[in-house]
Amino acid sequence: MATILIAGGAGNIASALASKFAEDENNTVVILDNLLTGDLSKVPKASNVTFIKADVNNYNDIVPVFGRYNFDYVFHYAAVVGVKRTLENPILVLQDIEGIKNILSLSKNSGVKRVFYSSSSEVYGEPFEIPQNENTTPLNSRLPYAIVKNVGEAFFRSYYQEYGLEYTIFRFFNTYGPNQSEDFVIPRFLKSALKNEPITIYGDGKQTRSFCYVDDNVDTCIKTMISNSCVNDVLNVGSDIEISILDLARQIIAITNSSSEIRHIEALEEGDMTRRCPDNSKMRSILKRDLISLNDGINRLIQFYENR
Repeated sequence: MATILIAGGAGNIASALASKFAEDENNTVVILDNLLTGDLSKVPKASNVTFIKADVNNYNDIVPVFGRYNFDYVFHYAAVVGVKRTLENPILVLQDIEGIKNILSLSKNSGVKRVFYSSSSEVYGEPFEIPQNENTTPLNSRLPYAIVKNVGEAFFRSYYQEYGLEYTIFRFFNTYGPNQSEDFVIPRFLKSALKNEPITIYGDGKQTRSFCYVDDNVDTCIKTMISNSCVNDVLNVGSDIEISILDLARQIIAITNSSSEIRHIEALEEGDMTRRCPDNSKMRSILKRDLISLNDGINRLIQFYENR
């Protein structure tokens, strides 16, 4: 039994996390979201889930929430996301630092046991080793989104050092699932393929990523909390199967038996890193099962889209 705050809980991963926690009726789940990039339709409709529209970047907006509830755990997932969106709104991205500070300040003053932070594989910048290990020194990216995630990680470490507030930093690699918006590559490719429309790829498509189904992400994060793992530590959360964006498009076309053609458009000026693939050995030791394959995950998405 726990009282859990999920900031940014109307987003892709966070809403799935909220749904999983809500399955235990003894849990109380409170979701904060300003709905800038989240969507109310993603918030689970359960008696033990409360949604509050609030901006974590505004201290006065969230003080009453911490005053009303005695949170055991806080998951800080609120952030501006999406490569194009973050590139086009750098000041908006940088403002997320205020939300990090607000969550940490209120958590350390209200007896929260541990705060979980959604960092990102973007902190690794352009890789100088593959797979990317948690002990790799990041900070070689100049993009605002990556800088904010790095600054956030520093704040979490500093609050533990100064105040004893325990934390876990999740470095999320690409995670896809039913609630992901079409801003992201797999739903964009898949919906185009299902309609037999052209699939557009930035550049030559040789840039690589690894894709983790949302259930693997959520199960790992919850098990990390329950098993008291990775306390005051960093955890890569993602698949270790690397695939090029071009091969991803081809695989989706094959799975859907689509007649979509692949079209290459001008590469992004920045933000589209050449490779991404985590060392997920710590994640596997916590999850204690095989990860859902890309084929299985895509088929789950197809079934979801068809049943809507």
